[in-house]
Amino acid sequence: MLYLTANQGARRDNFLDVIILTHMEKDFDAWNEVKKKTDVEEPRLYTVRELWWCRLGVNVGTEQDGKGGEYARPCVIVRGFGPDACMVVPLSTSAREHPLRISVGEVEGREARANLSQIRVVDARRLVRKIGFLDKAHFAALRKAARTLF
Repeated sequence: MLYLTANQGARRDNFLDVIILTHMEKDFDAWNEVKKKTDVEEPRLYTVRELWWCRLGVNVGTEQDGKGGEYARPCVIVRGFGPDACMVVPLSTSAREHPLRISVGEVEGREARANLSQIRVVDARRLVRKIGFLDKAHFAALRKAARTLF
């Protein structure tokens, strides 16, 4: 819940002093249990350009969350940092146009976009299930767009 209180000097004629804006409740405790189990797993073998379901978890504010019981979301691996960590870009099926949302074609039968504003480094133990490879043309376009961030 997000609570916004009225200003002290504001008119209060039959208005509520507190306005409650509801949003999706986040279950940080359940995610923490999944994270504990993830921490003791073996790292997955991965390579750049692969698509994986990745346990992104429950996050703060506008940070992209995973979904379902594994708190996972499809991601594309854009860079490796040895056997234990990689940089991923989470995917979204949102059709909303934005310069930081790069089309990557169909992933598991749905049009997807890579959300560059959510790029992050993850431990390879967060990788759950390999989906496949992003084709070379889409990967090249994604990397080109990522370079504009820096």
